[in-house]
Amino acid sequence: MTRPTSRLLPEVTADSAAFWSGGADGELRIHRCRNCRRLFHPPVGACFRCRSRDVAPEAVSGRAVVASFTVNHHPWFGPMYPTPYVIGLVELVEEPDVRLTTQIVDCEPEAVSIGMAVEVVFEQHEDVWIPVFRPTEGGAPR
Repeated sequence: MTRPTSRLLPEVTADSAAFWSGGADGELRIHRCRNCRRLFHPPVGACFRCRSRDVAPEAVSGRAVVASFTVNHHPWFGPMYPTPYVIGLVELVEEPDVRLTTQIVDCEPEAVSIGMAVEVVFEQHEDVWIPVFRPTEGGAPR
């Protein structure tokens, strides 16, 4: 499977900067509420559960499980995104209701399955580190 050579980059905001730069340090940074202690994503300035504004990014393990996925065969962006590629919804092991939409890389699309264990790796594009996920050793389902 070929990875893209470039990507459409996100708009980095004050709230999301730690998420998009954490890969420089090899860290997946997810916001945690200091009041209710729950993780949440996407990163914003307040906890959606308890409404506290006492929130901050925190490094998590980067381990996750594939909750859902689709294989894209359409060349929406021409050669920028070689097809086929897998868009996955992954649940963080620390808090399974925290899910990230991401790309599953380093495996053939037909090898991806719901429940597959994955880990974060980062792709640097300009000053943004895109978190993508690859199967862990063995990639065993949970």
